[in-house]
Amino acid sequence: MRFGLFYEHQLPRPWGPDDEHRLMKEALDQVELADRMGFSHIWEVEHHFLEEYSHSSAPEVFLAAASQRTKNIRLGHGIIQTAPAYNHPARTAERVATLDLVSDGRVEFGSGESGSIAELGGFGIDPEDKRAQWREGLEVAIRCLTETPFTGVEGRYVSMPPRNVVPKPHQKPHPPLWVACSRRDTILMAAELGIGALSFAFIDPEEARTWVQDYEKILTESCVPIGLAVNPQLACVTTMMCHPDPEEAIRRGLEGANFFGYSLAHYYVFGDHVPGRTDVWDEFEHKRSEMGYSPEVEVALQKETLGAKIAAGETSGLRGAVGTPDQLREFCRRYEEAGVDQLIFVLQAGRNRHEHIMESIEIFGTEVLPEFAERDPGLTAAKTERLAPAIEAAMARRPDTTVPMPDDYVMPALPRQMILDSGGDELIEEIEKGSLTGRFDTFRDTTG
Repeated sequence: MRFGLFYEHQLPRPWGPDDEHRLMKEALDQVELADRMGFSHIWEVEHHFLEEYSHSSAPEVFLAAASQRTKNIRLGHGIIQTAPAYNHPARTAERVATLDLVSDGRVEFGSGESGSIAELGGFGIDPEDKRAQWREGLEVAIRCLTETPFTGVEGRYVSMPPRNVVPKPHQKPHPPLWVACSRRDTILMAAELGIGALSFAFIDPEEARTWVQDYEKILTESCVPIGLAVNPQLACVTTMMCHPDPEEAIRRGLEGANFFGYSLAHYYVFGDHVPGRTDVWDEFEHKRSEMGYSPEVEVALQKETLGAKIAAGETSGLRGAVGTPDQLREFCRRYEEAGVDQLIFVLQAGRNRHEHIMESIEIFGTEVLPEFAERDPGLTAAKTERLAPAIEAAMARRPDTTVPMPDDYVMPALPRQMILDSGGDELIEEIEKGSLTGRFDTFRDTTG
């Protein structure tokens, strides 16, 4: 099992004019340290308008910066919103491919649809259409990444003529595909499409075991890959803070973990929000107990065995990997035994302090990660061998989705097209003979 870091770039109110700059620079320092300590992945989300919860609206920019500060760590889009109203598929492909080139082939292409009114409404997407838009955007982006040239599409949500979308990615046929999953049905959909499952449901290892089994069953029985390669992995996200003293770990990390859960629910479940006015942190401080996100420090201290959540009476909160190295080691082993391929840590949450995050990364990288890194190659090889027949069968089921180029298709230069549209066939002939070069230059200059 491998380990990653997950970034929303949380920034609770109030913040000053330089705080977003500080937040980004600190995150890059954290990623650089994680690379040195042997973490395998970082994951950067794409969200829009979700102030305090996520100031990460241009993940490709942050990941590109991270690529130049690191050597080995994989750069995960966790996720790109692929509905064409968010990102045109050609632009998605161009950004993914460029990042893959500048990082020497370290990109993971995660996609998703989002479920917040802030984002869906902001970009004019009908919630009823968001799954269909996600899929069409992803399918077209994959074609743009792999076809030379892309032969065009007339879809429900995107229309585009033939173009050769460049550059192409360093990884062939394309970077590994993932999709954000928060429920069992999306886990099964990921398996049906041959996509890695990024689980954001904060599930315990024992529940993860069932999800892994369900995923592999569907992959084996009915997978029809959406891409040109299968990525049969499942990753789980959990909050994290590590310190040798369990009380200090909880003091440093539990409130941030619970703000992460509360602010997520504010935008996706129960919140009313006035842009630029609502103070989510203030509401968290006053309402977290009634909404089920109380830190419950004493209850957490009484539990030596870590779980995704803690509970006390009628309330529950996130706990995850907040504890000592020994507690984290045991917690992670349970995910490894469940068959999870990657555990992704949320450290930058709420008002968690940069120096505490850095210390946690170093402690975990020194005291916990090495034993998992030692076992991972053997476990990965065994899984690859076990699933090879299923993947081969899945690729055989994949239909030929090649779209032929339209007959005699040509893409004229704009002045030429304007002349043709105005019936200037004879003028075109003279230009081609070279007798009207000066007049053509004049026309080009006046038309821009």
